[in-house]
Formats: sequence, C-alpha cells, structure tokens
Amino acid sequence: MTTTEPPPIEITVAGVHQLQQAGTPFVLLDVREQNEYDATRIVGSQLIPMSELGERIGELESHKDDHIVVHCHHGGRSLQVTHAMRQAGFTNVQNMAGGIDAWSLEIDSDVPRY
Repeated sequence: MTTTEPPPIEITVAGVHQLQQAGTPFVLLDVREQNEYDATRIVGSQLIPMSELGERIGELESHKDDHIVVHCHHGGRSLQVTHAMRQAGFTNVQNMAGGIDAWSLEIDSDVPRY
C-alpha cells in the first residue's frame, strides 16, 4: 500500500486562484469571525470561525479526504487551524499564505482590505 505525502502546509493566493480557474474541486474554508466575513469575503468560501471550529468540526467530516484551503485575514489563524485539522486526520489541508489581505492585493482588488 502506498501512502501519499500531504501537500505543502501553505499555498499561495496565486495557487488558490489557479485551482479556481482550472475548476479543481476544493473547499475554501474561511476561519475569520462572522463580522469579518460580513464585511468582505472570497466568493465560494465557507465560514466556520476559528472560535467555533471545535464544536463545528463535524460539518467538515464529509470533506476529510478532500482538498481544503484554509484562510483568514493575514494567514496566522488559518495556519493554526491547518495544523489542528491535520492532527485531526484531515490529510489534504493547506493554509492560504497571506490570507484575504494578500488575495485583495494580488488577485481581486474588488475584495476590500481592512
């Protein structure tokens, strides 16, 4: 039996954009708080705030083997969540380096910065 190595812990915003452009299926998980999500978001993202992840992790169980990209404002919270999810058995999870701020600067300037 062959084991697959997990992907690198981080993916760039350009890499995430390439996945979107190619139509590659993945879950874009936003771990910011509700008020941040209400202010600005990346289209197609799913919100589960980091503060609620412990009690809501079951919502992601059906995606345990799917590619999940986690993001927050700058990448700090989402990196913590990425590590925690990998420890919980989610094997294909990556942090979007730079968060939604980098997304706004490099990919989509219509996404407001804050």
